[in-house]
Amino acid sequence: MNLKRKLLLLETFRTLVTIVIALLIGYIILFFSTDEPLNAFKWFLVGPVSKTRRFVEFLNQTTPLIFTGLAVSIVFQAEIFNIGAEGQMFMGAVGATFAALHFPSVPFLHPILVMIFAMFVGGLWASVPAVMKAKWRASELVSSLMMNYIAFFLGLYIVNYYMRDLRAGYLVSYKYPKTAWLPKLIHIRYNLHIGIAIALGFAILTWFFLYRTKYGYEIRMTGFNRGFAIFSGIKVENVEMYSQIISGMIAGLAGSIEMMGLYRRFVWQVSPGYGFDGIIVALLARNNPLGVIPAALLVGYMRTGAYIMGRLSGVAPEIVKMLQSMIILLITAEAFLGFMRRKIIEKEAMRMESGGA
Repeated sequence: MNLKRKLLLLETFRTLVTIVIALLIGYIILFFSTDEPLNAFKWFLVGPVSKTRRFVEFLNQTTPLIFTGLAVSIVFQAEIFNIGAEGQMFMGAVGATFAALHFPSVPFLHPILVMIFAMFVGGLWASVPAVMKAKWRASELVSSLMMNYIAFFLGLYIVNYYMRDLRAGYLVSYKYPKTAWLPKLIHIRYNLHIGIAIALGFAILTWFFLYRTKYGYEIRMTGFNRGFAIFSGIKVENVEMYSQIISGMIAGLAGSIEMMGLYRRFVWQVSPGYGFDGIIVALLARNNPLGVIPAALLVGYMRTGAYIMGRLSGVAPEIVKMLQSMIILLITAEAFLGFMRRKIIEKEAMRMESGGA
């Protein structure tokens, strides 16, 4: 077994140990939070698979997490700390609403046009911190974070004054025409739409882009060693720009998938939080697009389990935020099980040295 595979197995083991420790700590917290901690913990662990409706809810929770995890993983591969996926997704949903209500209602073509326009809006929104970073070296961490708040209030303003359904009684857009609805994946009474399949396809596409194309190589090399990338002739300013724009396009697509597949109109009155959870997904996946899929499934499962636990046992779903925080702290702690990594590397180095002798 080569060194790379050994280290991959170690990272997998470390992640699993981290999750187990976090769950144990979570149970201890529940023990002091409710009179029936075992019952609450049971719903947290098995709730998402206890009924078909809850399983569909779990898959629908996972779909936007895959998209935002992919969006964040691209910029993190370039060592760009852009955390604007939340705002880009929100503006993508607003753009999707405009396209659904105003573009020609042509069957099959309509949802494709809506998704393309949402990607354009998300990429356009991401271009602001991208240009500021590339041209003026402005902190993308600050600018992308501020753009999230601008996106939220600007998006609500646009929906409220130009696309609001006044008959609904609360702030939502007009309902999308049926030509803009995403089809159901399986014809059951629960709304399991084709968005999950699109998300899985984009995960494979993103992996291919990052690891099998020139542009993906430039992104990874810029993140690995910016100085060497410059020496090699890579225009890192361009890489910093297009990596963020592509990330914004994927986040914008997530917003359109949510609106067309789940709600079929714009309904968000608060920021959904998927963009920030996408950061957790990307960290769990080590910024690997294929690793985003199991990471998003885990976070989506925890999200759904927390909601079910809150509904059936009265425990506040904020408990899951504590679990997520503990998982991230342990996974990103390089010292956690770091001795095993050093031992593997030292053993492999000694084996190669003795073999060479």
